[in-house]
Amino acid sequence: MVVSTHRPLPPEIRDLQDELEEIARNYGLDFFETIFEVVDYEEMSMLAAFGGFPIRYPHWRFGAEYDELTKGYSYGLQKIYEMVINTDPSYAYLLEANEMVDQKLVIAHVYGHVDFFKNNAWFAHTNRRMLDQMANHAARVNRYIDRFGHERVEEFIDACLSIDDLIDPYSPHIKRSQKAASAVKKSLEARKSESEQPEDGPGRFRSKSYMENFINPPDVLEQEAIARAEKMQQAEANRSFPNEPQRDVLLFLLEHAPLKDWQHDVLSIIRDEAYYFAPQGQTKIMNEGWASYWHTTIMTRHALDPSEFICYAEHHSGTMATSPQRLNPYKLGIELFRDIEERWDKGQFGPEYENCDDIEEKKNWDKQLGLGREKIFEVRRVHNDITFIDTFLTPEFCARHRMFSFAYNNATEYYEIASREFYKIKKQLLDNLTNHGRPLIRVVDGNYGNRGELYLRHDYVGVELKQDYARDTLANLGKLWSRPVHIETVVDDKETILSFDGTNHEMKPK
Repeated sequence: MVVSTHRPLPPEIRDLQDELEEIARNYGLDFFETIFEVVDYEEMSMLAAFGGFPIRYPHWRFGAEYDELTKGYSYGLQKIYEMVINTDPSYAYLLEANEMVDQKLVIAHVYGHVDFFKNNAWFAHTNRRMLDQMANHAARVNRYIDRFGHERVEEFIDACLSIDDLIDPYSPHIKRSQKAASAVKKSLEARKSESEQPEDGPGRFRSKSYMENFINPPDVLEQEAIARAEKMQQAEANRSFPNEPQRDVLLFLLEHAPLKDWQHDVLSIIRDEAYYFAPQGQTKIMNEGWASYWHTTIMTRHALDPSEFICYAEHHSGTMATSPQRLNPYKLGIELFRDIEERWDKGQFGPEYENCDDIEEKKNWDKQLGLGREKIFEVRRVHNDITFIDTFLTPEFCARHRMFSFAYNNATEYYEIASREFYKIKKQLLDNLTNHGRPLIRVVDGNYGNRGELYLRHDYVGVELKQDYARDTLANLGKLWSRPVHIETVVDDKETILSFDGTNHEMKPK
């Protein structure tokens, strides 16, 4: 099913959008043109299953997610109020069954998201024409299905999707120095030029011209040159690659795995989409917090009718609800933005404030600087979730919001409060946010044991790999690499190598 992106809004919602857009711009929000469309819940579920896009390549997981979402709605377990995608122009979807107060809330929330998409540095390199690109991906995959069969293509996509998080989300932001590359090239050319000089050639002795053939016999020099070439060839064959561990495993597979043309193209599609969605994972807390900050500001100061207050409060509080079992990114994000605004308004930052030892003086500290709004716009522009938490989470914030770290108790078989110490709370938050809480895997050697086998390393930071996940992932990597694959990790506090040879799994000490 394809959802139209040219469905006109009802006049009352169109007027509402114009009003809220003007209010948002007056607050300084800067967003792409935003096109809203009203859809029913089946269409909303389909969009959510497709990651917000009306068209994706065919795969069973989208159908499974759609089925889960529609059943959750029909059983009253969940409800999706809105959906917005990072494109230019941006497309947002409103649920047909929403009350008018919810439509107001959602439109204000969406403008916060689109402002974040446009201005946050971590979204700077995303493809703003991804709507067209997704349709192109779908057409290419459908052609392969028609040519090679649905089951064969879907099985390959399954293998690719099992490793779609093995990318380097920081690589789009790394600018390679052209000057450095030029210097390396000149150095190589200089070496080559020097090596071509007869006087400096390996195995050659300096001599007068009339003694050259006697001191440097041509046949001996030729034999030595052949031996050196064979030695260099052997050394090159035995050399591992890449030169240094590579985090973008998908790129390494695209460059070196023995894939057919259609498989190479499908893997490149999976990688392109993984990089498109990566910034959303890197900024989930900030993005939702920023959108929530602005929908509360706009609704409570401008858009709410008195008759809508109770309904708004109920739905907003439901979104912000927290529980001991999970972290609510909406709640943490909005409260941190509010805390930053208050601290910069009052001047509660800098050496003077940090060095103050008087608890009462710090509690009542207010320089009336009024820099809060300017500061949160700056934060929105440059930070991601990790730097956001690392820079602005404070002991006072944790105490005020009763935050704690938790751990699994083997004796009771329950997760329990482990500590209320600030540094432990912060460390657990940062550990969970690093690489989206997933293991960090790097390619170490594409010619392991000089047998063309793939060797990876898990950067162990105290959390072991799930053995069943690791085995399945190795098996899928083996399908792509077509040779045995290995991963170095830690199991029961011991360095271990997990291997898959195409048939059997093996675990052995390093």
